[in-house]
Amino acid sequence: MTPDDQQDTTTLAPDPEPEQRHAATSSERHRSRSLFDWEILRPAMIESVRKLDPRVQVRNPVMFVVEVGAVVTTVAWLIQAFGGESLGGGHQPAWFSFTITVWLWLTVIFANLAEAMAEGRGRAQAASLRAMRSETTAKMRDGGEKPASELTRGDVVVVEAGETIPGDGTVIEGIASVDESAITGESAPVIREAGGDRSAVTGGTKVLSDRIVVEITQEPGGSFLDRMIGLVEGAERRKTPNEIALGILLAAMTLIFMFVVVSLRPFALFANTELSETTLIALLVALIPTTIGALLSAIGIAGMDRLVRRNVLALSGRAVEASGDCDVLLLDKTGTITLGNREATEFIPMPGVSEEELAGAAQMSSLADETPEGRSIVVLAKEKFNIREHDFNGHEPTFVPFTAETRMSGVDYDGTQLRKGAGDAIAEWIATEGGHAPPELRSELDRIGREGGTPLAVARDERVLGVVYLKDIVKEGMKARFDQLRAMGIRTIMVTGDNKLTAAKIAEEAGVDDFLAEATPERKLELIKEQQADGRLIAMTGDGTNDAPALAQADVGVAMNTGTQAAREAGNMVDLDSNPTKLIEIVEVGKQLLITRGALTTFSIANDVAKYFAILPAMFATTWAAGGDNGPLHSLNVMNLGTPESAILSAIIFNALIIPLLIPLSLRGVRYRAIGATALLRRNLLIYGLGGLIVPFVGIKLIDLVVHNLLGA
Repeated sequence: MTPDDQQDTTTLAPDPEPEQRHAATSSERHRSRSLFDWEILRPAMIESVRKLDPRVQVRNPVMFVVEVGAVVTTVAWLIQAFGGESLGGGHQPAWFSFTITVWLWLTVIFANLAEAMAEGRGRAQAASLRAMRSETTAKMRDGGEKPASELTRGDVVVVEAGETIPGDGTVIEGIASVDESAITGESAPVIREAGGDRSAVTGGTKVLSDRIVVEITQEPGGSFLDRMIGLVEGAERRKTPNEIALGILLAAMTLIFMFVVVSLRPFALFANTELSETTLIALLVALIPTTIGALLSAIGIAGMDRLVRRNVLALSGRAVEASGDCDVLLLDKTGTITLGNREATEFIPMPGVSEEELAGAAQMSSLADETPEGRSIVVLAKEKFNIREHDFNGHEPTFVPFTAETRMSGVDYDGTQLRKGAGDAIAEWIATEGGHAPPELRSELDRIGREGGTPLAVARDERVLGVVYLKDIVKEGMKARFDQLRAMGIRTIMVTGDNKLTAAKIAEEAGVDDFLAEATPERKLELIKEQQADGRLIAMTGDGTNDAPALAQADVGVAMNTGTQAAREAGNMVDLDSNPTKLIEIVEVGKQLLITRGALTTFSIANDVAKYFAILPAMFATTWAAGGDNGPLHSLNVMNLGTPESAILSAIIFNALIIPLLIPLSLRGVRYRAIGATALLRRNLLIYGLGGLIVPFVGIKLIDLVVHNLLGA
């Protein structure tokens, strides 16, 4: 929820009962679930069996080949079980074919389980959303009624306190407090009003107070809530370009290894070595990249799921990937880098005036000033001088409100006039009262302006007392966050409507790399196009209609949920919390997705190498052997595995077991650290490359010790 929303909720008192009720619903939807929550694991196990359907498996070429291999070995075992010989010759017993068959089927099921668990986590979140979706009757402004499902774009409906908003739309009349906890997970209500950048409302949310008139912007059956449910469930998730490219690579590798395995048959015949179809299929499964093939889909689904858990709705998987590739972030100053409101930080008295006297006069002139700046002046005077009470000499004070014409505010009492406002406005007012501004006033006004602050002059009657230094407060920790982004290779650009001097000062204090001052919608769009022309990927946030062109142009456009319908339609992500700093988290999630995919791909290919050393020596250990001696290829048996049968079985068992062991990592994601690309590559190669070589050697050897002893028994 934005600072403005928090401020505005004090003026409209919400009904506490609906708030508490929806808070319970939202907390249930957003509670952290264990990766192996039985409510998710049980249906995922059932779904993993259903996904054995060849029409489903064909979408994953690697696992489809494993499933076809499992079918062939099943047929081979059945032939042996009924007294026939194994396909292709060889003397492997029926129990060997049966065991290989079981583990091949388990390999496919474990791969399906990874995808089903990722989808199940999304379905668990969507279930509560679907539960709160109900058919409502919309009250039309012309006096009629219509079912919410029949509303079309352009319809105008009236929603009063206690009623549910029937569809997505824009407030065109009125102001109301709205409970959006069912969508955002936040129980505190927000303000929606006609005009401005907080006019968009979502179907299914509830009006808590007052009355609004809403123009429907959704198409029939295409509400924001419906889209959210579909995306969270993964039903509308499409493979991203990188995912498709990696899938093509894995399919090509699978095809190449199929040719390699087929070519081994004539080689075996030439070497007088018998190779059964079961052994060749086991070799093929060990050669192809089954680990990443099994986890690839789950990694992509989990990436979108991690964004949803941060209350960010990615409208496409491409947007999630693009966020990980972004190298330039455009960040609004107000509300993102700064707190959004200027605060008083210093009292600067003129000659002959004490700082406490200036503070007292500034506070008195701000007592009726309800702006954040005015309240900060009152607070600063209390903190520095403990000024809490004022004596108006028994007279009732007359407060003078701020106006755009005078650019001043103040208070009159007992013949005394106090004024606070822009420096030149105060100087002109002093002149009309018969006084004159001291030369020190101009120098202080100029100095504060150069430093990026905002000066307010304070005067009593015909005398200037001094200046209040107002400053944009940079959010705590922002400089460290920008240092992290810089370490990630991301350039940050602050966008502000301030003048260049003010923008430069705040940019320096915040630690951003560059800034765009006096920004207009046209200049934002031009800046994005310039950066993209240089080959950079751009991410930005926005909430207004004037941000829509830039959001549409940016590679990652994050629209605020509180923003206008135009902004939400232009972006490819929606931040349900309307928190501008969420953009930094989105980039981190995107990078985590890419790193997880790369790390597990590295691990998969590396552990395939270890499996080669397990199966190939076992297949040809006795080739060209003389008498009882081992053949020359036996020297490749660096793991010293027991027998050919135990070696093949150990490799296939390890190949299957490694998939469920890596499911938690694929769903949680590899931990991302803000280090340089070179250091990141070195780290991943060390952990997942070297680890991918060592773990299979250890795992296959341990499994072989068990299997060999069982066979020996």
